[in-house]
Amino acid sequence: MFNVFEQPWTLTGLSIMVLLGVLTFRSVLPEKRRFWQWLIPIFFFVSAFALDLFVKTDLEKINTVIDTGMKAVDRLDYKAIESVISDNYSDRIHFTKESLMAHCRRRLPNLQINKNKKQALQVIISVDTATAHLFTLTTFDKNSFISRNYKPFVMAQFEIRLQKQSDGSWLINRVEIRQVDKQPVSWSDI
Repeated sequence: MFNVFEQPWTLTGLSIMVLLGVLTFRSVLPEKRRFWQWLIPIFFFVSAFALDLFVKTDLEKINTVIDTGMKAVDRLDYKAIESVISDNYSDRIHFTKESLMAHCRRRLPNLQINKNKKQALQVIISVDTATAHLFTLTTFDKNSFISRNYKPFVMAQFEIRLQKQSDGSWLINRVEIRQVDKQPVSWSDI
């Protein structure tokens, strides 16, 4: 919550407190007023947004990878899907990245996904690995087979394992489907 690299609000609050301190100092000791004193709270305020903008934490990088993957599934952009998958990808059904990509090319066009929306994301990060529990709401095209025969949307839960690369980026090296509409499922069920 107070990580100044993930959000600017902690340093923004600090800049407001420093501004109040500068105002108090300048009113109590008017003979010590200097122009540069106004620059102190401005420095904290600008630093807050600069740190948030220029420093990407592991959590922000992981969120970006997951968001990129979800948008790529929406658009059926296989190159973007492939770009967030690690070369050493493996899950219970797909033992290689190529196997997963072949499955995506075979199954995704038939699903006719209209929109993927992230409902919640819980990330646990260790030194060079991370586990993300992703909860999504997937809406299907109204003319799709699933929408006509089942329902127009499904809620799903995924467990995504990510691995930190040598360049500091994160890539997905395992995805397991845990639930669809609060019913336990696995890759073999789809």
